[in-house]
Amino acid sequence: MSEGFDFGDNWRAYLACLDAGHIARAREALAGLLGVESLEGKTFLDIGCGSGIASLAAALLGAEVRSFDLNPKCVECARSLKAKFGPPGATWSIEPGSALDEDFLRSLGQYDVVYSWGVLHHTGDLWKALAIAALPVKEGGILALAIYNDQGRATQAWRLVKRAYNLLPPPLRFLVFYPALIRLWGPTMIKDLFRGRPLHTWRHYGGRGMSPWFDVVDWVGGYPFEAAKPEKVISFFSLRGFSLERLLSADGGSGCNEFRLRNTAPAGSGKPRPRPLETF
Repeated sequence: MSEGFDFGDNWRAYLACLDAGHIARAREALAGLLGVESLEGKTFLDIGCGSGIASLAAALLGAEVRSFDLNPKCVECARSLKAKFGPPGATWSIEPGSALDEDFLRSLGQYDVVYSWGVLHHTGDLWKALAIAALPVKEGGILALAIYNDQGRATQAWRLVKRAYNLLPPPLRFLVFYPALIRLWGPTMIKDLFRGRPLHTWRHYGGRGMSPWFDVVDWVGGYPFEAAKPEKVISFFSLRGFSLERLLSADGGSGCNEFRLRNTAPAGSGKPRPRPLETF
């Protein structure tokens, strides 16, 4: 038994069903989040790359990509994805590394885009991870994040569900997973049925090239688990010299708030970028 979810196993299963449609949707979603049509001539750092799908999207958009993940299975997934779908001649490196290792992040240098979608709230120390993620962003560069929305009591309840799932032996995890699946997808499936289009939303799911099934596994199993209100994230980065360019809100739901933040604090500007370990 373990209190931590093995994201690598889920990403391996996801990659087994990956197709060109998933990749195209991932590329479109990344371009939309960043507000660009191309990343030619840009550098891109993927913090917690998981399956590698976002890194692949960045490479397809023309970026020079560097990816890392703490989970060795995720590193393997990203490398296999690169080998199978990576554009010929792309500059894309993949390595192990921790989002909580300040020295490691500093050693990577500076990037035009630093990206971490749905990762930092699983590190066990969200605010430290957020502060460290700001370090490699170039002056004028973009920090693109997705962080679970804090719903108060509902978030606390989901934390208990996730912990219970991970404490159960794998053969018994269905006792938590299927009730959660019904809770998450039941209302939508009923609506689709009454509209005369059964499973329509499930079949047409695919933001960022994802799969509804593996997203549910990720959601139910994803532990450690933290969340934050969007205004707190915005204020946190404002103190570090970042301005908000785009917010895609979870509308009070259990999903992620997406942030596109611009580093507007050049060195010597008088606008401080506090060290990551300062409290917020």
